[in-house]
Amino acid sequence: MIPVTEQVNPCSKGIDTKPTLDILRIMNDQDKQVAFAVEKALPSIAPLVDRIVEAFHAGGRLVYIGAGTSGRLGVLDASECPPTFGVPRSLVVGIIAGGEQALRFSVENAEDDEQAGKEDLARIGLSRRDVVVGLTASGRAPYVVGALSYARSLHAATASIACNADAKTFTVSDFPLYVDVGPEIITGSTRLKSGTAEKMVLNMLTTTAMIRMGYVYDNYMVNLKASNSKLNERAKRLVRSISGCPEAETERAWDASGKSVPVAVLVARYGMDAASARKLLEASGGNLHTALETLGTQ
Repeated sequence: MIPVTEQVNPCSKGIDTKPTLDILRIMNDQDKQVAFAVEKALPSIAPLVDRIVEAFHAGGRLVYIGAGTSGRLGVLDASECPPTFGVPRSLVVGIIAGGEQALRFSVENAEDDEQAGKEDLARIGLSRRDVVVGLTASGRAPYVVGALSYARSLHAATASIACNADAKTFTVSDFPLYVDVGPEIITGSTRLKSGTAEKMVLNMLTTTAMIRMGYVYDNYMVNLKASNSKLNERAKRLVRSISGCPEAETERAWDASGKSVPVAVLVARYGMDAASARKLLEASGGNLHTALETLGTQ
């Protein structure tokens, strides 16, 4: 039987003869289905998030490993965690078949090398404390299957995201995530709906895990790294919003904080010195919510 990711989509038959707006409408209508497909997978995604949080608490990592578009999406999600949540680059790792070159240029044959998947995980010192998520829309890429098999041999937790129900990666996954987006509008072009679905799931995995780790206060990304002028201004707005203090006061707190939103909030709201604020946050596991509870406020 032809895998769903390779089947012809009847909704896009004759798309090459249609005017631009009609093509866009077909794409948009098909994309609308993706969120509903991800919704159906939520009961499978939640246990994986909990396992990732457990791994983080135990000193483990989240490792994405994939091929092609799927691999690029994993590297992208991993690269955005440090500036967004203030975590070390080593906490979420992205690996793509074919290495750095494959991020910019297609290296299609790299996904067929099962041994390379094992070697790439060995190279980063994978251990049983880690969680490995295999990324391949078809669920058949030997590179990813090999990587997950190797991870299992080390007793690391394994998961995979795929858009075919009979994905081979599911056979070596503790957490199989099937996202049924149906056939692509361009037959076999899984950078479309399949890629969108994978990106949505990856967003959920890291964002929810970071929230559970306490790296978000309310719905503010308080652990962001203020590495440019835009982020610097955003950070100061966060301090004002959370502390409820006037602009001049939050500016002084921000200057004293060493560019840390949680420290600046404590300095601004309670008049603490930065060293005492850092000590309180350290005792609170870096969680601003817990620190504020300690001080008897929300």
